[in-house]
Amino acid sequence: MMTERQTMPHPILLEARQTALNQLLLTYDKPADLASAMNVSNYWIRSNMEPVGIASVGMKDALTPENAIRPDLAMITLADQTMTRFYLTFRINAVSGILYTVLPCFVSLQGMSGYTGENWAPFSRNMFIGM
Repeated sequence: MMTERQTMPHPILLEARQTALNQLLLTYDKPADLASAMNVSNYWIRSNMEPVGIASVGMKDALTPENAIRPDLAMITLADQTMTRFYLTFRINAVSGILYTVLPCFVSLQGMSGYTGENWAPFSRNMFIGM
């Protein structure tokens, strides 16, 4: 049986790159729906231990609505007009030396809505070490 992830087209996170102490540049493979891509509650940041710095979940925590990134802690803006690049800016800095993993979910393709799966894949470069 095919899952929604296999049948519904959706953007995949290609790379999460730290561009400043409190900012990441997120790059998707296809243009994303702005409403879902810029909803910070559709993102989780996992750290390699307990949640620290910008992380909302630890290594063993399940992703839930309660531990998604909150709007009072971060915001997402367009990086350019391609609809594939977004800045995720936090109110606090990432902790230097900590391994972080960016885990977006529910981001639909431009012109679509309703995707309910993950937006990363085995080839995603969604891990970085805090600078």
